[in-house]
Amino acid sequence: MPDIDQGIKRLIELLKIEKEEDLLQYKLKMSDTSIAERRKQGVCWFPLIIENTRFNAGERLVISVRRPDKYQEPHLFSSGKLVSFFSAEGENKESINGVVNNVSKDQMLITLNSDDEPYWMKKGQLGVQLLFDESSYREMNKALKKLIKTEEAHTLKLKNILLGNETPLFKESKPYQSQGLNDSQNTALNKVLNAETVSVIHGPPGTGKTTTLIESIVETLKSENQVLVCAPSNNAVDLLVEKLTEHQVNVLRIGHPARVTEEMLSLTLDAKIANHKDFKDYKAMRKKADEFFGMAKKYKRSFGYAEREQRKLLYDEAHQYKDAAEQLNFYITNDIISKAQVIAGTLVAANNYAVKGIKFKTVFIDEAAQALEPATWIPILKAERVIFAGDHHQLPPTIKSMEAAKGGLDVSLFEKAMRKNEAQTLLQVQYRMNEVIMGFSNNYFYDGQLKAHTSVANHTIFPEDDPLEFIDTAGTGFYESIDPETKSSFNEEEAGILQTHLTNYLNQLISIGGTKELSVGIIAPYSAQITRLKERIEAPEGFEGKLSINTIDGFQGQERDIIYISMVRSNEKGEIGFLANERRMNVAMTRAKKKLVVVGDSATLSQNKFYNAFIEYAQSNGLYKSAYEFMY
Repeated sequence: MPDIDQGIKRLIELLKIEKEEDLLQYKLKMSDTSIAERRKQGVCWFPLIIENTRFNAGERLVISVRRPDKYQEPHLFSSGKLVSFFSAEGENKESINGVVNNVSKDQMLITLNSDDEPYWMKKGQLGVQLLFDESSYREMNKALKKLIKTEEAHTLKLKNILLGNETPLFKESKPYQSQGLNDSQNTALNKVLNAETVSVIHGPPGTGKTTTLIESIVETLKSENQVLVCAPSNNAVDLLVEKLTEHQVNVLRIGHPARVTEEMLSLTLDAKIANHKDFKDYKAMRKKADEFFGMAKKYKRSFGYAEREQRKLLYDEAHQYKDAAEQLNFYITNDIISKAQVIAGTLVAANNYAVKGIKFKTVFIDEAAQALEPATWIPILKAERVIFAGDHHQLPPTIKSMEAAKGGLDVSLFEKAMRKNEAQTLLQVQYRMNEVIMGFSNNYFYDGQLKAHTSVANHTIFPEDDPLEFIDTAGTGFYESIDPETKSSFNEEEAGILQTHLTNYLNQLISIGGTKELSVGIIAPYSAQITRLKERIEAPEGFEGKLSINTIDGFQGQERDIIYISMVRSNEKGEIGFLANERRMNVAMTRAKKKLVVVGDSATLSQNKFYNAFIEYAQSNGLYKSAYEFMY
């Protein structure tokens, strides 16, 4: 397969370019800079206040830290990031690596790579900063090189189907009908059950992709003892794990415990080992080994034959206990792995040490359209067949290098699999949105093939309400600005219009008693605008805890009854920057269930084909309004 292998070699080159760009961006933020500069860059918190320390279910040290009010700069920390926890006290700087569990504006939970509390934690002058994580690049590179060299029949078959011209085949069998699925979902399920190599569940927003995937996994487990389930992000993996445990499936969650939610922690290998019936025996053996090592080390150099023999006996005893403990640990680990019906983790975690040599009949990959192709091959190399689920019209893979993206790294393996028409099934019934909210996305991305279920097709917040509004700021002079520190765009006046409309709308709902169980989301594509919206907007009485403000990525996989979107960009040149990524905006516009309000400048936005079509859609449905209506 010379052409296919040349393509894989090109992918290795693009991955190297991406890594170099990622590392360069990291170094620009970290190298030869003071703590104050790093803090301003958002890659360091210093100083820190320790809130508490504890050991989690997997016996890892977890610390909760807070930064003082005077140091509240925007930051780049997020769940799953590799960090260095350090002390800047004295000449000898001390540090230990860890992983971020979760983080807010001023608090962070970190799992440290330590069994004990570092002695220098008591000294003070503590901080935490981001580290560059090379492990994912290493695993992706390794997978691509293995893909070129492979002689395994199953892998060669998958390689030729996904990257070549071979057609995926399906077994003939009596159609299976699940009562909980609609017709297109059942079609997808049957393709999964009958696929010999590849099947693709194409799930547009609100069409029950996760429901269909979970049903497919549960049904597959009736004929296979164990399957591998992966996704690009820890959040996506945890969602699948949560749904599978609701079906009483025995799941083992692999990966670093810090990258797992508290709710899923009991399903990790560390926690299951700690709760295994033989773990007490293992700990007792380790303790005995440590005691004998300790006794042996007490003998000094100047001693006679008898003492030397005694020390040898003590060391022998220590090694025997240590070897027995290691054997028992090996047995415990394999006992847990062998009994798991589903092994779940991120794409990179599929090469976790615990499952390194295990082969699977089937691997399921969710949110596959968001995954880099090199990462997607990591779990596929462990399986005979692959089931993809996702939507290539939503969030694309995150790529730092423009050169790598233009070279083709931004094309996911999911997209390549979608070209095999025999393999893919489009889920066609949408259960989230009013059909007017769905309408634009349906026409623009899905050729009008989606249908809103009768339970949601006409639902609104109240009977006379418009489910969609576009509020046009054209002509107002509300131009965008650049935040000098973060270089992110914001639009103060547009934020004001959004605030006015939101306040009026929520007050109207309060006056008619319509706040019960309603949720509200405010989305902006730029972090600087998010900051300003958070400063401006507070949830009124009746909406406490029901209003959230976040970026598009922050709302991925979520939904709200009411969604507001601030488009931000407004300039005389008609430049819209990364708003031109229409897939990302498709995600934003399809989070709303009953009400979608988009605020933006038509003069700037309409220079782009996608936004021009959206504005025309709003106008043709009588859903267009001018910002002047909300200015006093």
